[in-house]
Amino acid sequence: MALTKAIADTFARVEERLPQVLIDSLREQWARIIKLDEEIAIFERRLRDWKKEDKAVKAISEIPGVGLLRATAAVAMICDPKFFSSGREFAAWVGLVPKQTGSGGKVSLHGISKRGDTYLRKLLIHGARAVLTHAKEPNPWIVQMQGRRPSNVVVVALANKMVRTIWAVLAHDRRYDRSYISVNPA
Repeated sequence: MALTKAIADTFARVEERLPQVLIDSLREQWARIIKLDEEIAIFERRLRDWKKEDKAVKAISEIPGVGLLRATAAVAMICDPKFFSSGREFAAWVGLVPKQTGSGGKVSLHGISKRGDTYLRKLLIHGARAVLTHAKEPNPWIVQMQGRRPSNVVVVALANKMVRTIWAVLAHDRRYDRSYISVNPA
């Protein structure tokens, strides 16, 4: 609202100094921006309605860094979580696992493969970056990683952890529990 008033005031101030054709063009562009904002609000309302109706979207949107947009995208992309045998397999499908090369029994890990779903991977990386930027109480695992790895590596590692958590919540049909610790059967 304040921006709309400021733009109108600016148009009034510069109207006598700029050609009318330019002022008209700028007003048309501003009207398009307002229309686009209205369309985005409608789309966001639809996503919120989907979240209210869909148990899976509601469950994974509680994961830090996931939220509404990432949850709806993940549920739309994954369809059936049982298709993947593990969270690592799902993370590989998204493209958030390291490339591996090896010879003579020695395995070397490189940057992420980027072979999976570009859109979902990008959303998850941005979500992980938001968690790192805005966390009030950083997770000890994150603090430890930040002490020994570059920031982008930490972001991708957190995105990988998020995607594995998404898979676990969906595949095991349970709610997200921050204190849950998975145990590998030995």
